Amino acid sequence: MTEQGDSAPTAPEGVDTEKPSAARIYDWYLGGTQNWAVDREFGRRMERQWPYVKPGARHNREFMNRAVRSALGAGIRQFIDLGSGVPTAGNVHEVIAAELPDDEPAKVVYVDYEPVAVAHATVILEEEGATDWAGIIQADMRSPKTVLRAPRTRELIDFTQPVCLMLVAVLHFAGPDDDPAGIVRTYRDALAPGSRLVISHMSEGDAEPGEALDGLRWLVEQYRNTSNPMWLRDRDEIVELFGDWTLLEPGVVHLPDWRPDRRLNAVEAEARPFAWCGVAEKPA
Repeated sequence: MTEQGDSAPTAPEGVDTEKPSAARIYDWYLGGTQNWAVDREFGRRMERQWPYVKPGARHNREFMNRAVRSALGAGIRQFIDLGSGVPTAGNVHEVIAAELPDDEPAKVVYVDYEPVAVAHATVILEEEGATDWAGIIQADMRSPKTVLRAPRTRELIDFTQPVCLMLVAVLHFAGPDDDPAGIVRTYRDALAPGSRLVISHMSEGDAEPGEALDGLRWLVEQYRNTSNPMWLRDRDEIVELFGDWTLLEPGVVHLPDWRPDRRLNAVEAEARPFAWCGVAEKPA
């Protein structure tokens, strides 16, 4: 095999492979293959300047998996993953398939606005025979009414029953003019009591001043030159996104600290301060 995807998949029609894409860069961070030279070069440049991009991506994916398993344990069987990105190992439907018996139904709606993410998710779901219970729609998570009213969403999701809504590593691509709090509120209002809201978000966190924090700020500036500019938010801003929903223990914490199931190595521990996450439940 070539060094993590020095070859590239065939570009679906309409996909711009000349400008780096956040979804494809994230796929590269996680060791995926659905990325192009422009994405890999951008990712390598980020990693050289800020070596925590890959450990941070792993923290995020592992948090998402733990949150899905927690929701399943609470009896939730409907999931909407906003900004789901390019399919990479450990997606929501894969976690569900590993956790639930074949005769126990669940539903998943993936949402992404990038054609490459939608094209490859469609192929994977078809190949895995999952299209009867999992689907993807091409839409911008910043347009909640479009997402909630989409025919595939309505086909798969019963909004009279609890839903696990996931905004994992996506809200930092919503700028102030997008009104991220208003976006999340619209989604919250559409969900039944007992639903869960899962959020993770990059942040300066409680990192000490120094090279690592400077590197993160440099990385954010570089993302301003992609199709997905990035904004960091502090913990209080992220707490507010949950509104009046009940935060589940341990509250809003760093990614590896939300119900951890393994110990971190030294580099992973150094990456810990640069994101916040939490899960909340809608009260009756």
